[in-house]
Amino acid sequence: MKIFKLPDLGEGLQDAEIVEWHVKAGDEIAADQPLVSVETAKAIVDIPSPFSGRVAKLYGEVGQLVHVGAPLAGFEGGTAGDGDADSGTVVGEMQVGTEVRTEAPAAIAPAAHGGPAVRATPAVRALARQLQVELELVTPSGADGVVTREDVQRAARALADAGPAEPLRGVRRAMAQNMTLAQSEVAAATVIDDAVIQAWAPATDVTIRLIRALVAGCRAEPALNAWYERHTLTRRLIPRIDVGIAVDLPDGLFVPVLRDVARRDADDLRRGLDRMRADVQARRIPAEELRGHTITLSNFGMIGGKYASPLVVPPTVAILGAGRVHEQVLAVDGAPAVRRVLPLSLSFDHRVVTGGEAARFLKAVIEDLEHAD
Repeated sequence: MKIFKLPDLGEGLQDAEIVEWHVKAGDEIAADQPLVSVETAKAIVDIPSPFSGRVAKLYGEVGQLVHVGAPLAGFEGGTAGDGDADSGTVVGEMQVGTEVRTEAPAAIAPAAHGGPAVRATPAVRALARQLQVELELVTPSGADGVVTREDVQRAARALADAGPAEPLRGVRRAMAQNMTLAQSEVAAATVIDDAVIQAWAPATDVTIRLIRALVAGCRAEPALNAWYERHTLTRRLIPRIDVGIAVDLPDGLFVPVLRDVARRDADDLRRGLDRMRADVQARRIPAEELRGHTITLSNFGMIGGKYASPLVVPPTVAILGAGRVHEQVLAVDGAPAVRRVLPLSLSFDHRVVTGGEAARFLKAVIEDLEHAD
């Protein structure tokens, strides 16, 4: 039997969730016929069959996670493949053990992983494992910040009242991983300012104007349109500006990429944005359109909020956030006047970008925004 394994999905993706099987065991299938749809951290991907033949076995159920290199399907009569023997499925979630090991008396130990140390005796740790309570979630009440048995039991009752934990999958799982990476790796700094957009026409397309202004910022300070490679302490200044546009959906945060924005006019950019949003909402956006951006734009003001500290996700080094357009009383020629204001928040990776570069970038963005259309 020939075994087909989950192929490398690109961009460091290590697993995918089975969404739908297009065949069942015993079916005849042709090469390149749809075999299975999986949800990655980026999109729903249709995987075609690499063989023509009979489907002998399907590994995994809908909703289960498959790791890259794990078996997806077994075929009989196929003419290609790696020839691996059927070794059984490795698909599925990690099983949680319930066995409580007896630990010898020992000093209070810190947490085994990074982050703030959790102080608890071995007996209390064993109780936490038995009750399936993460000690990091427990507020200690003992002397010197020690977690007690009562603390663990109280946390267990609170968790029971809150209901079962919902595993993060697909886009939300990727978001959690990316934000953890951003928070732990990037030396983040944020600079904020306002653009007075009183000169704008009433029907101005805010997102398109922001893209144009971002291009002006990149031209003024190319250091922000770059990738940083921490292992080699090198940066790459990217000549082409490919903007990742943050899109908020119920499934989570997507960042489709609008390519070569400096060479496209407003109408072309708007058509590209509309097409990307439709593809994202349908979860059928090509994987290539979700990778390789050089800088990020988040127009969160369309939802609400004035300022933020957007997170920079490696290898990019900057993200521009735009807040809610609002009216504000400003001093104009020494007298109070009501003006339309667009708040801006620029986060950057201070390992690579200097404060002066970030400030000059934001200054160029504001100067472009404050011009009439």
